[in-house]
Amino acid sequence: MTATTAARASAMPAAAEAHGPPRERFPTVRQFYWLLVMPALIAMIAFYFYPLSKVLWISVTEPEPGLGNYARLFTSESIHQTLLATLRISVITTTITLTLGYIVAYAMIQATSGWLRWIMFCVLLPLWISVLVRAFAWVTLLRDQGVINSTLMDMGLISSHLPLLRNELSVCIGMIHYMLPFAVMPLYSNMKTIDLRLVAAARALGAPPFTAFRKIFFPLSLPGVVASGVLVFIFSMGFYVTPALLGGGRVFMVAEYIGLQITQTIQWGVGTMLATVLLIAVLAMLIVLGRFVNMRKLFGAA
Repeated sequence: MTATTAARASAMPAAAEAHGPPRERFPTVRQFYWLLVMPALIAMIAFYFYPLSKVLWISVTEPEPGLGNYARLFTSESIHQTLLATLRISVITTTITLTLGYIVAYAMIQATSGWLRWIMFCVLLPLWISVLVRAFAWVTLLRDQGVINSTLMDMGLISSHLPLLRNELSVCIGMIHYMLPFAVMPLYSNMKTIDLRLVAAARALGAPPFTAFRKIFFPLSLPGVVASGVLVFIFSMGFYVTPALLGGGRVFMVAEYIGLQITQTIQWGVGTMLATVLLIAVLAMLIVLGRFVNMRKLFGAA
């Protein structure tokens, strides 16, 4: 071996160390994570964020560029009435649904396993039936010649038909029926985590049953109450089918009003403006709530 060959041989390990170890052909953990997330992210951008951006764009460009559509929030009497009706019906629906849901959830944690299965079946059964079918069922029950009015008249309790349909009462009844499972399940999930021995200990120390419930059980169940309230209220603000059928054209909520503006009066700017306002209102409620409540823990995130 000549001196030149020996020098080259001794320089090869040094060159290999300078270039470092060979790069891996396989993606790193971070790259693999992004490969998994990318399809869902692309789908969200294409089918969610892009349509939302189009809605926002139309609301400030139709029929002419500017904020004229948003100015109608302060000048249009029909929009004022629609927003007030939506807020009023949503608050009533949320309050009654939470009350009934709390009672049902409390009964579920106190029930035996056999009764628990039956209660759970009755709670989940409405979710298996189309919202359209449920709305038509309430129309059959509440109309002038329906089951309720006919039964009351046959019993002699009333002399004329009660106005149970095509008003806010019928809309609230239909919405409460639909929303009850969405209130019961978060409440039940929260109540299952409460140690009932704390209530028993309070009773053993001399606290009356209602006092033990009010000071021990109810405060521990407040996260479930807040979660159910937020869920029911947000869903109530966006109802469409139930108010349209049970309201009979006399009760307009925001979703139905938006559909009317887009499909019948062809005022895309007004319709998309109200849709944007509804979306911003929901996000604002969640942001304000997040300042006081741990949202990740509230909705069951790890």
